[in-house]
Order: sequence, then C-alpha cells, then structure tokens
Amino acid sequence: MRATTVCLSKGFWARSLDEFKRLSNIAFKLEGIKGPSGPLPLHDFHQPESLNETKLMSDVDIGGYSKASLDWMPPSPQDNVNGHARFHGSISTALPPHRPEIQRSGYAAWRTIDRPATLFGRTLWNIDMYTYLAMRIKSDGRSYFVNVQTESVVPTDLHQHRLFAKRPGEWETVLIKWNDFVRTNHGFVVEPQTEMLRQKVRSIGVGLTDRVPGPFELCIERMWATNNMGEADDHIEPHITKEGRLKDKQGRQISWSD
Repeated sequence: MRATTVCLSKGFWARSLDEFKRLSNIAFKLEGIKGPSGPLPLHDFHQPESLNETKLMSDVDIGGYSKASLDWMPPSPQDNVNGHARFHGSISTALPPHRPEIQRSGYAAWRTIDRPATLFGRTLWNIDMYTYLAMRIKSDGRSYFVNVQTESVVPTDLHQHRLFAKRPGEWETVLIKWNDFVRTNHGFVVEPQTEMLRQKVRSIGVGLTDRVPGPFELCIERMWATNNMGEADDHIEPHITKEGRLKDKQGRQISWSD
C-alpha cells in the first residue's frame, strides 16, 4: 500500500496533531463530565487569510443578477480594532432569460468551507456542550439568516435562524440558542422537525434571502459557541417584520423569537 500525497503533506499531519491536542485537552480537563472550560471558537476574520476558509454564493450560480462580495477589512480605531469581513453587494430578483425552469431569484450567502480531513477522520465541530451561538456583527438591519449545516442524512438540509440585529449600524454581540434553529430544505421548513446533530457541525454561514432588491452590507468579526449569556449586548426587543421569514410548504409563516 502506498500513502497518498494528501496524507503525506505537512498540512495533513499538522491538522492531525492539532486535533490530537484538542481531543487530549478535552479528556484531561474532563470536559465531557464537568462541561466545557470556556467558549469554543468557530471562525474569526481577524486575518486576511480567514477568507480562504469561506465560500461565497449567490443567484449568479443559476444565471441571476445579484452581486455579492466578501472582503477582508483591516483593523481600524474608528470602526473595529480587530480585522473583520464585509459581506456586501446588491440583490436583484430579475430572472435569467432562456431559463424557464428558474422561477425565483434574489439571494446571496457565504459559509465556512468543509474542514480538511485529519488522521482522526473528517474534522467537525462538536457544540453539544454549549447553549448559544455567539456572533460579533454590524448589520444594516436587513433580514439575514444564520445557516448551520451538519452531517445530516439529507445532505441538502440546513438549520436556520433569523439574525436579529438590535442596533443596526453598530457593532454588537448577538446570541442565538442552538435549540432554536429550524430544519429547512431548499428554503422551506421540513416536517417533522428533527434535532440538530450538534456533535457533527460541518459549516456555519449567513444568507440573505428576503428577495428585496437593493444594496446590503453585513460585517462579521467572529463566531463562537458559548454558555455565557452575559456575552450578549443589552438590547431592546426587535419588531419582527414579515420580510425574510421562513415558510412551510403550505405557505404558512414561521414565527421567530430571539
């Protein structure tokens, strides 16, 4: 048997060593029994190389006309002392010509890419010991969704939740309960609902599917799993509008609470 180039590469062994250290640290600290000793970093945009671990998507993939970019923004004393990503562009609902099978358009999204394999297999996030997903963001107030993909039996399933911004135009930390995510498939709520495979999270991202034409901008500094409710900024309860709500296959609106 001959080892493949991927297995012999420095990246593979370095990732395997990091995974071994992570698993050993969990065992030594008895986190499986006592609970996690601190938050779990999921992804940050502090360095420009962080964009290499993300994937950008839009209706351009099906011939649409929306424009979307994910750019790295350097630290700035006037805005954010840490580097961050700027997800921006313009939504268009114009349908592609000569594609009669396309009936809906007008979306943009990004997600973290699947993490490379290690000696221990596919690298996945285990957020089972955490209550909240935390995100440091600056929003324009549009109806964004957080999308979580797991090692589901149905590969196209997503777990989604509205990203409620309490102070549009300002940096804030938003917490979302993992248990509040809703299982969807191709934009529709799936019944019966099944619990998220929290031990096997593949990717996390943000999408804009409200189909409201015009510009958008969302800045993201980092994402992490936490049990500390105090990490969220103080806020006023938001008014939930109809735009951007999920629907089931009968067209009924899905109500949200933050």
